[in-house]
Amino acid sequence: MNYIPRFRAMVLLMFLGLPFVLIGQQDPLYTNYMYNPIVFNPAYAGTREVVSFFGHHRSQWVGLDGAPVTSSFSMQTPLGYSNLGLGVSFLNEEIGPSVDNTIGIDISYKFDLPMDSKLSFGIKASGHLLNIDYSKLLIDDPTDPQYQNNIDNRFSPNIGAGVYWYTDRFYLGFSIPNFLETSHYDDNSTSLVEERLHYYFMAGHVFDLNEHIQFKPALLSKFRAGFPMQLDLTSNFLLFEKLTLGIAYRLESSFSGLVGFQVSDQIFLGYSYDAETSKLANYNSGSHELFLRFEIFNSSNKIYSPRFF
Repeated sequence: MNYIPRFRAMVLLMFLGLPFVLIGQQDPLYTNYMYNPIVFNPAYAGTREVVSFFGHHRSQWVGLDGAPVTSSFSMQTPLGYSNLGLGVSFLNEEIGPSVDNTIGIDISYKFDLPMDSKLSFGIKASGHLLNIDYSKLLIDDPTDPQYQNNIDNRFSPNIGAGVYWYTDRFYLGFSIPNFLETSHYDDNSTSLVEERLHYYFMAGHVFDLNEHIQFKPALLSKFRAGFPMQLDLTSNFLLFEKLTLGIAYRLESSFSGLVGFQVSDQIFLGYSYDAETSKLANYNSGSHELFLRFEIFNSSNKIYSPRFF
């Protein structure tokens, strides 16, 4: 009897049935999370079995002064013929007067399991640089000592871990990208606060609807200690192994439209637009997200059908 498909269905139903509630943002948001989960799960490093480069840019809440702008770049690769994988990432996020830069290095190790599935474990080491220019704020009391000295390149080290179980049709992951609390800028209180632990769950499946159309539902849930969960639900369709069209919903926050195009076996381009459903919709014109994935194959791992995740 094949137990894995039953387990997949149980996991997806369990996630979909949980009472998720949107919370305020601390970690960056990613509408196209399914294409580059290495930013929050180090166990993903090297699992694509190719040298993979990924560039991403997100302009959030366009038209709202001080809204988050996020850019990231990552590289991942398997290490020779071993079961090890390596990932390197750089993240830049600007929110109001603050600029956060994070550099991360990921190491993963995978095991072969029955039913052509694999289980990967990963660890992440990262360094975080925080800059805040208080002169960009409109402060009621300019003499307040709290805002007299800018913060320049405040460094914080961190470490994280993750697990990733997958086949060529299904994946399930759990991760904690940062175990240590670090300071970050809170635009709600215009002050520094300690960032709490973030826990990530992700899952997805690919279904063949016919020989030309594939359907991939996916989800990403995130929560931090003492707060309700956040949930992203996504439905993507791959048409003729070239064009990807999809819709997404971020609970109590936004609806999104997604599009991607497989230019070649090596190059995949994507774009998404988020339309706010919260009261913030009155103050911005939505969020835009762009990404580019470029991959290098060799004769032994070249693929003839683009992988969906």
